[in-house]
Amino acid sequence: MEARLPEAGSRPGPHRTARDDCPQLRLDAAEGALPIPVGGDTFTSTEYPPRNPSYCGSGNSHVPRSLRPTAVALIDHLKGREKALEPFGLTGHRAEWIALASLHGGVFTRSQLSDWFGMDRFKTLRFVQFLVRRRLAAEDVVGDLKVCRICARGIYRALGAEGIRLRRITATEVAMRRLLSFDYVINHPDQSWLPTEDEKVAAFEALDIGRPAMPVRVYRGAAGGARRYFPRGMPVALDSRRAVFVHADPGWDTSTALRSWRDRHLKLWEALRELGLSVEVVGVACARRPLERARTILGNWTNADADARPVQSPGTAVAARREITRIENAILGMDDAAVEAMGGFQACLQRIGEMKELLRSGLPGGTIDGHSVWRSSRFAGGGI
Repeated sequence: MEARLPEAGSRPGPHRTARDDCPQLRLDAAEGALPIPVGGDTFTSTEYPPRNPSYCGSGNSHVPRSLRPTAVALIDHLKGREKALEPFGLTGHRAEWIALASLHGGVFTRSQLSDWFGMDRFKTLRFVQFLVRRRLAAEDVVGDLKVCRICARGIYRALGAEGIRLRRITATEVAMRRLLSFDYVINHPDQSWLPTEDEKVAAFEALDIGRPAMPVRVYRGAAGGARRYFPRGMPVALDSRRAVFVHADPGWDTSTALRSWRDRHLKLWEALRELGLSVEVVGVACARRPLERARTILGNWTNADADARPVQSPGTAVAARREITRIENAILGMDDAAVEAMGGFQACLQRIGEMKELLRSGLPGGTIDGHSVWRSSRFAGGGI
């Protein structure tokens, strides 16, 4: 039996605008736009690197054998873009690495490169020298680290990412945050990452989540303002079951900065949860203090407001979404008779508001649905 919905009330409701479909139908329709197959369980909740993984190479303690590149490309979210780097003399796994690094921050260290491929330091040096000679990359000293920065505009143009601003290092903190974010990505290459701003925006818009719900920063200039969505560029993964947001703290952030990052994502997280997607946040750090801070704060976000909520039958959410769809179809289809039968236009908007409030009341307590922390042992004490 279908769940009964509460009767429409007579009290005035807030002004609401109609959408063209219900949340579940939007999620189903966007299945083809999501970066990995439906139902893929890609979220890894781990605090430290696994204790007993199977590693490649002697003294290589970072990238498990199961995550290393094989003859078949494992980095699905590159979508074959690495093949566009052949004119630069980059093929195979080397092209995959450069594409991966270019799309996820534009910087990497020799240790990340050698750990990924299981190469000794001499082979690593030769590859870096090859990149520098061809002016595809440059090596800079950032803090106490020697950082390889992919600086060739042609690389980004070939990858379809010429608009992203990664060719220069603007500040030490920015470079370190990029390195830490990239470190998490290469240790979790099987997740459904959305590497560029355009891909993040397109994936959420495919779920009918508008840009006003996404974090944005406006850069003012002589030619006008440029709007950058997801301005910090930290990793985001999305599949048909959950969205994963990574916050990388190289050690300079404060509790206020972490909460400010949350505030910029609140509308997006709420929209995702209304669609039935789980929202997970990963705190990434390379030192104990920021790791413990992230553990505490993210735990509060997960458990906040987790008071007892009314128990809803499984069919209540489905029935509420059907009701929203029925009303919105009548409005968008200009079916005057149907709108009048439901009490008029304002009554329809009020009813939509009540149904959406009913959906929100059925969400679990807290701001997010889950969290984890992950410590990069590669950069521990390495100048970050």
